[in-house]
Amino acid sequence: MAWALKLPLADEVIESGLVQDFDASLSGIGQELGAGAYSMSDVLALPIFKQEESNLPPESDNKILPFQYVLCAATSPAVKLHDETLTYLNQGQSYEIRMLDNRKMGELPEINGKMVKSIIRVVFHDRRLQYTEHQQLEGWRWNRPGDRILDLDIPMSVGVVDPRANPTQLNTVEFLWDPSKRTSVFIQVHCISTEFTMRKHGGEKGVPFRIQIDTFKENEAGEYTEHLHSASCQIKVFKPKGADRKQKTDREKMEKRAPQEKEKYQPSYETTILTECSPWPEATYVNNSPSPGFNSTHNSFPVNEGNGSPNHQPEPVVQLADNLLPTATPQEAQQWLHRNRFSPFCRLFSNFSGADLLKLTREDVIQICGPADGIRLFNALKGRVVRPRLTIYVCQESQQAREQHQKHENGDGSNNTFFVYHAIYLEELTAVELTEKLAQLFSISPRQISQIFKQGPTGIHVLVSDEMIQNFQDEMCFVLDTMKAETNDGYHIILK
Repeated sequence: MAWALKLPLADEVIESGLVQDFDASLSGIGQELGAGAYSMSDVLALPIFKQEESNLPPESDNKILPFQYVLCAATSPAVKLHDETLTYLNQGQSYEIRMLDNRKMGELPEINGKMVKSIIRVVFHDRRLQYTEHQQLEGWRWNRPGDRILDLDIPMSVGVVDPRANPTQLNTVEFLWDPSKRTSVFIQVHCISTEFTMRKHGGEKGVPFRIQIDTFKENEAGEYTEHLHSASCQIKVFKPKGADRKQKTDREKMEKRAPQEKEKYQPSYETTILTECSPWPEATYVNNSPSPGFNSTHNSFPVNEGNGSPNHQPEPVVQLADNLLPTATPQEAQQWLHRNRFSPFCRLFSNFSGADLLKLTREDVIQICGPADGIRLFNALKGRVVRPRLTIYVCQESQQAREQHQKHENGDGSNNTFFVYHAIYLEELTAVELTEKLAQLFSISPRQISQIFKQGPTGIHVLVSDEMIQNFQDEMCFVLDTMKAETNDGYHIILK
C-alpha cells in the first residue's frame, strides 16, 4: 500500500515540472511579443507558423498604388473573411466615388499638372454572363429603350472635366480629372441584378455586377491611351430602398450567429475600397479620337481630288484588321481572344500562338469549347465577315463632270469613261447613319451636312427619311451633288 500511495505524489511532481517548463517557454513568447500576456492568435502569427507566406512575391502587401477609388457605400457583413467584399446599391440612387491621388513623392512626375482620363463601367461579375455581355446588354436596351445602365450625376460631381457617355455603350462613362485637385464623381446604376437572371427570384438572388475604373494618361499624340491603374469592386443592385433592407437583413442574421461563427465573416465597412485588377480588355483599345460630332478641323466640303485612295473609303462593318494572324505570339493571341469575347477560354489557349489556333479544325474547336462557343470561335478565326444590311455606291458629280470634260478636250467622244465609286455599308438604315457615313467619306463633320435629298421625277428634291432608306434596293448607285445651305454654313447633298 505504501508503494501504491507514492504514485499520486510522483505524478504530481512530474506534472508540476511539465507545467513549469511549459510556462517558461510561453513566458519567452510573451516577452518577445512585448506584452505581459499572450494569445493564441499572437502565437500563430509568428513566422514559424507562416512558412507558406515565403512563396508570396516580395512587398505584395506593401505595394502603394498610384490612385485609390473609394465607393461611399457600406459593404455587406455577410461575406466570409477571405472572400471579396460585396456592396449593395439602390437603383437610380447617386453614389459618390472619391478619386484619390495616392502617389509617393516623385512618382509619375509626367502627370503633374496634367489631366488623366478615367473610364467607369458596370460589367458582369460572372464569367458566363461576361461571355454573353453584348447579347445581354442588347436585350436590356430592347426592354428599356432610351435608358442607360450607368449615368453620371454631373451636378453633384466635383472636379470632373469633359464628362462623356457614348450612346452605344450604355454601361460606360468617361471623364477627365486632375489628380492634384479634389475629385468626386457621383454615379447612378439604373439596372437591377434580377433583370439578368433566368428566373426572377427577387433581389437577393440577382446576379452580381462589378464597378471597374480604368485610368489613362496622355501619350505624345495627346490621346489618353497609356494605362496607369485599374481597380474594381463587386456590387448588387436592388430596386429603390431594397439595398437598405438587404443590408439590414444581413446584419440581423449575423447578430444571431454564435461568436465562433461571427469570426468567420468580415465586418461591415462604411465605404468600399476598389481593389487593383487588370485593365478591362476593351480599355486598351478604346478609340480615343474625338467623335465625328466634335470634329471641326475641315471648313470646306469638296472631297479631295483623286478619289481612288483607300483612305477615303468607309470602313467595312467588321474590321478585317482584327483578324488573328499566324505570326501572333501567345500574348497577342490572348489579347485577340479578349477583344472578341472569348475570355473564358484564355486559360485553355494560354500557350497557343496565332498559328496554333488557326491550325485547329472546326471539329477540334467544337470539341474543346462546345458547339455554340466552338462555332463562333471557328468563324472568328476564319475571319468570316457578316454581310451588311444595305450597301450603296456613291460617286461625286463634280468628279464625273471633270473627267467627262477632259475626255471632250482630248477629242475622245467614246462613252468608256472610268468613274470611281465608294461603297457605303449601312446597318441601322437611318438618315442619321447615312449622314455620318457620308461625312466620314468626305472627311467632314456630320454637322456640316444640313439635309440629304434624293432627286425624284421631273428633277424634284425628295427629303431622305429612314423609311426611304429602308426601301433602297441593295447595291444601288448614286451620283452625289452638293448645294450650299441657305440658313447656315452647311451643305445639302443630292442623290441622283
